[in-house]
Amino acid sequence: MRSFIPVRVGVNGTERLRACGGALLGILITGLVMRWTLGPDIPVSLLIAPMGASAVLLFALPSSPLAQPWSIMGGNLVSATIGVACAVWIADPVWAATAAIALAIAAMLLLGCLHPPSGAIALTAVLGGPAIHAQGFAFVLAPVGLNSLLILLVAIAYNNATRRRYPHLAHPDAASTHDTRDASPMSRVGFTSADLDHVLRQFNEVLDINRDDLADLLRQTEMQAYRRRFGEVSCADIMSRDLITVEFGSTLNEAWTQLHAHRIKALPVLDRARRVIGIVTLADFFQHANLDGPVAISDKLRALLRRSPASHSDKPEVVGQIMTKAVRTATMDQAIVELVPLFSDSGLHHIPVIDEERRLCGMVTQSDLVAALYRGRLDQPLAAA
Repeated sequence: MRSFIPVRVGVNGTERLRACGGALLGILITGLVMRWTLGPDIPVSLLIAPMGASAVLLFALPSSPLAQPWSIMGGNLVSATIGVACAVWIADPVWAATAAIALAIAAMLLLGCLHPPSGAIALTAVLGGPAIHAQGFAFVLAPVGLNSLLILLVAIAYNNATRRRYPHLAHPDAASTHDTRDASPMSRVGFTSADLDHVLRQFNEVLDINRDDLADLLRQTEMQAYRRRFGEVSCADIMSRDLITVEFGSTLNEAWTQLHAHRIKALPVLDRARRVIGIVTLADFFQHANLDGPVAISDKLRALLRRSPASHSDKPEVVGQIMTKAVRTATMDQAIVELVPLFSDSGLHHIPVIDEERRLCGMVTQSDLVAALYRGRLDQPLAAA
């Protein structure tokens, strides 16, 4: 009998309130706009019952493949069309309902827009009574199309406002970072994409989770297992603390001199309160020097670093004009295993470490991470003994 009792949903109270609030707003706004658009006296319901099931998916499971925009719009419109057609062409309501459900599922699977509440829409088109039958194919546009569009717009606004990415897009392919056929570094050890695809084909069932999200969860599980086995080493344990930094207004020549003199490849850019506002790297210099064509690299860099004699110039003059503003940072107590995907697949080489007020505390580089992981592997047998 235990198999009939599902595992308790593992989300906290805040997430539950967020889902309930979204469903409340979604249904309320959809109903009010439908009343304002069509008027309260039309012979069909302003809100169709399957919207309640759609609200559960859109606000409680926004990452589900069954809750994505094409699923709700395509699934609802296709199923409504099939349901109306079956009601018109098949006299017996039992056979019409049976055919509507089966054909709706087949069409949604074929078009990649599977949405469970759409089955109820197909059934509603057949068994909804004289008022819905009198609408004919107009039922597909209103209320089905309008209901679906309105609740979808609310879901897009609400989920993103409450920090839930929606639509839930697939993760970008990190393997193409260098425009080669090699798999991403994280995919060369452990399970590969091909392994996951093979297992999913063998499983041969529709899963209510995006394939990329499933791979993400499995890799995070691997990281958690690594953390449990080898202990917690934090950024504070391995970071460099004596750092060379620049400010927004530092000249390009000054920053380049610091990079060259200290044989480093990146400089954190700080404001006067030592908060990180950017990072300037060798790649930033090379990019803004336009290193292409027959002119020697040294000549182009020299032209970039040279101050312009005029007070107004289109050429970058200070660090703030060429720095990378969107800086990925880490905290002092963050486990270094969490930085592995950033270094291996995201192309990062340096990650500033900050405190609660975004003040710079240190820097972790790829070299620091490699040394720490290697040290952890050497220490592990000793710790086990």
